[in-house]
Amino acid sequence: QVQLVESGGGLVQAGGSLRLSCAASGRTLTTYDMGWFRQAPGKEREFVAAIRRSGRNTYYADSVKGRFTISRDNAKNTVYLQMNSLKPEDTAVYYCAARRFPDGSSRYTSAYDYDYWGQGTQVTVSS
Repeated sequence: QVQLVESGGGLVQAGGSLRLSCAASGRTLTTYDMGWFRQAPGKEREFVAAIRRSGRNTYYADSVKGRFTISRDNAKNTVYLQMNSLKPEDTAVYYCAARRFPDGSSRYTSAYDYDYWGQGTQVTVSS
């Protein structure tokens, strides 16, 4: 079983950048596909980005494509979400998630695709 801890959230002005980190413990991240989700107040949790365990394939929600970049450093057991050109509508709690067994036909865009979750980190973008 893997434990996930997010960090890097905070308050930033519109147009600014943040980098979120998701540190794993308990098992090596090389055996997991990873994703980032977010949940704004009063809204459902939504997919942001995903990356396969090899790091060769990444997937993004249309709302963040071109602005956010997901990456992983398996040597550091950490996954990152670089967020640029932030908008007020990006304000949410951001969660990282891990999937144990691969599915070559999935882009891992559903919360049901994942087995383990972190507790989240707040991102607030002011206008």
